[in-house]
This record gives sequence, C-alpha cells and structure tokens, in this order.
Amino acid sequence: MIAIFAILIFVVYLSFFFPVEEKVKEKEERSPKYNAQMRKLWQVAQTSMKERKPFRAEKALLTILKFDEKNAAAYNRLGILYAKDQKYDEAVECFEIAQSLDNNPASIHNAGLIYLETGEYEKAEMAFLQAIQLEGDVPSRYMALAKAEEKMGNMKKAVEALENSYELDPNVATLRQILAIYETTGDTEAATAVTARIEEQIVKDNEAKKKHAARTTVEAKKKLPIRKATKAVVKAPSKVVSSTKSAVKSIKRKRI
Repeated sequence: MIAIFAILIFVVYLSFFFPVEEKVKEKEERSPKYNAQMRKLWQVAQTSMKERKPFRAEKALLTILKFDEKNAAAYNRLGILYAKDQKYDEAVECFEIAQSLDNNPASIHNAGLIYLETGEYEKAEMAFLQAIQLEGDVPSRYMALAKAEEKMGNMKKAVEALENSYELDPNVATLRQILAIYETTGDTEAATAVTARIEEQIVKDNEAKKKHAARTTVEAKKKLPIRKATKAVVKAPSKVVSSTKSAVKSIKRKRI
C-alpha cells in the first residue's frame, strides 16, 4: 500500500512539476533570443520612422505587439505613425490602448492632439487636463490646452493655460500668443500690459545671450594655454631626434 502511494506521488510529480520545469528551461533558453529579436525590431522601427518609411516601421511595430501584446511603448509609437499618416481613428485607438496599459501622460497628450486635429475640442481639453494632472511641469501640455480652450471660445482659460506655460518656460513666443488673444477680444488694457512684458522679455533674452557668449569666450581662452602646451610637447621629440643624429655623427667621426 505504501509502495502504491509512493508511485502515485511520483506520477503526480512527473505530470505536474516536470513539464513546468521543462517550460521554465525552454523559456530561459529562448529568453536571450527573444530579447535580441525585440531589440532588432525596435531598431528597425526607429530607423524606419527616421527615414520616413512608414510601412516598414508599421510592420516592425505590429510584429513587436504580436510577441508582446501589452507593450505600451509600441502602441504609442504606432499611434504616432498613424497620426502622421492622418489615420486618426487608428492613432487614437493606439494611444488609448497605450494609456490603459501604462498611465503615461505622453499617450494621453498625443490622443488630445488627435482630438484637436479632428475638431473634438472637448475631448482634447479633457485629455490635456488629464495629462497635466499626471505631469504638470511640461510647458507643451499647457500650450496644447490653451489651443483647445481657444477653439471652444474659452479665452480666459486659454490665457490661464498660456500663463502657466510661461511660468515654466518664459519666452516671447508664449507672450505673443497671449497678446493675440487680448487683441482678438479687444482688451486694449491687457494687450498694452502684455506688450510691455514682451519688451522686457526681449531685453532679458538679449542679456542672457550676451552672458552666454561671454562665458563661452572665457572658456575658450582658458583652453588656449593647454593647446599651446600640447603643441610644444608634440614638437619636442623632433628636436631630440635631430640632436641624437648629430651625436651619432660626431662619434663616427672620432672613430674614423
């Protein structure tokens, strides 16, 4: 009886545990090949997108997703590819899948840009607000939100979004957009105030450029002595060689 029980335990072990061990081993054996294949596919996809070969890039990304259905990055890249080709429905679907797999603000922002392009401004607004909630320190998020608000006629909200963008990245271009909104709404007082801010920003930018140029010049001058010393070191061996040759000649003469 004990022997039969032992045999049963052994059979159960072979049936359940041994196949698992074999699968684990197979997985471990194919893992390096799998990783190498995935790296190659990613390289093909990225190179193809840079070289503007959409069909090749799409094929590589779809192959990646065939092996890894939950690859949010691949869905995001595929969405960008479809957006460039003006396949907006497919692009939005890819961005939404990417966002569901990985709560990435970039995917939500990209979906918002598609909604903006297709005239679905309320959806665009919601997408940008959600992206800002996840990542509120990116100026482009607020710039995109401002565009959606402006399209819906929410000029006050558009200005608020642009001001948030300006706080993160002070530049003249953002102030000019604010000015354009005030000019459109006929708010002369606000437009005058923004014009003054633009002039101040231009002065600040010019001063920053001068400081940067001066700093670059100083750094270049600091490197000059090092270059001269390097040249001196390079020239030194030739002098040693010539003096050695003359010494050899003098020794030969003495022997003669």
